[in-house]
Amino acid sequence: MTATDAARNHPLVHPQRWLILGVICLAQLTVLLDNTVLNVAIPSLTRELDASTADVQWMINAYSLVQSGLLLTAGSSADRYGRKKMLVAGLALFGIGSLVAGLAQSSVQLIAARAGMGVGGALLMTTTLAVVMQIFDEGERVRAIGIWSTVSSLGFAVGPLIGGVMLDHFWWGAIFLINIPVAAVGLIAVVRLVPESKNPSGDRPDLLGALLSTIGMAAVVYAIISGPEHGWTSGRVLLTAFTGAAVLTGFVLWELHIPYPMLDMHFFRDQRFVGAVAGAVLVAFGMGGSLFLLTQQLQFVLGYGPLEAGLRTAPLALSVVALNLTGLGARLVPKLGTPVTIATGMGLLAAGLAAIALMGRHGYGGTLLGLLVMGVGIALAMPAMANAIMSAIPPEKAGVGAGVNGTLAECGNGLGVAVLGAVLNSRFAALVPSAVGAASLPAALAAAHGAGERARITDAFSSGLETSMLGGAVAVFAGGLVAAVLLRRAERGQSAQADPAATAA
Repeated sequence: MTATDAARNHPLVHPQRWLILGVICLAQLTVLLDNTVLNVAIPSLTRELDASTADVQWMINAYSLVQSGLLLTAGSSADRYGRKKMLVAGLALFGIGSLVAGLAQSSVQLIAARAGMGVGGALLMTTTLAVVMQIFDEGERVRAIGIWSTVSSLGFAVGPLIGGVMLDHFWWGAIFLINIPVAAVGLIAVVRLVPESKNPSGDRPDLLGALLSTIGMAAVVYAIISGPEHGWTSGRVLLTAFTGAAVLTGFVLWELHIPYPMLDMHFFRDQRFVGAVAGAVLVAFGMGGSLFLLTQQLQFVLGYGPLEAGLRTAPLALSVVALNLTGLGARLVPKLGTPVTIATGMGLLAAGLAAIALMGRHGYGGTLLGLLVMGVGIALAMPAMANAIMSAIPPEKAGVGAGVNGTLAECGNGLGVAVLGAVLNSRFAALVPSAVGAASLPAALAAAHGAGERARITDAFSSGLETSMLGGAVAVFAGGLVAAVLLRRAERGQSAQADPAATAA
């Protein structure tokens, strides 16, 4: 039987599914690049926009937080009103936001533009994975999700490289303007190729839930970012953290109360879902936070320029692409099982982070080793986790499932930047109290008196980076263990239900 015959015989399979996958992966890549493309522009932004460390973190987090807050609502809307419509709207909004960001003249303008881009990104990220679930059958779905996950990893890892290339030839705003032609090509391709799909009986969008989740997450992350500057026990930080926790609690209660929640809390009764959720959050936490720190280490500590720093992060992306395109993860999942595959992948990711922390301080060799090990871990863990999450959610809720998956990635990425950045700042301030008043490392170095003090400041920054990356490694490793245990329990429970006689024996 040919692929075309199989497509005719299976209602969910589309004859142009692989071409469509390429189109939606292009849209996905554009959105994900903007999670990390700013990392190599940090020195330029601190210099040209007079941006402080907190400003830079908000430039990164504004995009992630708005996107993560709207993903669930966007997914629910896509299920009800049409996934193709949401793809088109998302590409258009993302292109407009990129234009505004590229022309920004101040930190406040850039932060606002990044938040606007997050709206378009939310519409795109929910629909890409939902479309994959609709046009591929179970036999091809793991491989398709593997390719989709490759693009997701590629977006995180290649952002610094593309940013470095653009900054080497143009001003910092070009890293946003390059999105516009890509969005235009994607828009045309989506209109011509992607089929419309929706669930006519889908649930109403939960706008209040989206508002509560966005406010709650923003408040928590703001408290983390401002902690080192104002003190962890200061009234401002404690009040903001309490407000964030209270609003998120209200979000959970609201979702339990309404008949059409954007996030059905009953999903969390499924240990398979909870295990994959825990792993997805901490993979994004480790990746987002470590890449934010790594690009600073390459430029501020090892002295590489933006393009050189971007090129030196490329091995991470190349290893992920090479392994996923060969289908390594798709082949190992049936052989090893989802729990073992995820635990192995996240263990390797944690080992790579630790290698960079311990060996990358004095040269690039240790960093290269860590990046390659991280790439292998990501290639194993991410497709297995995405498939586990989507498999635990009914097909008619594919948009909401994709929203959950995307929300976890964005929350993990934003919190990784905030938490690991806060650890870095706290460690740096403890080692060099005289530099606490400086808005950034370049400002501290410029204010230093003599080569000895500059060396002490650089060493303190390196020590802060080491502490932060080790923290990320511990978090990722713990997430791998939790995910594996919960997924194993879920599999045993399913086996017991399928064969009660064997359980009784």
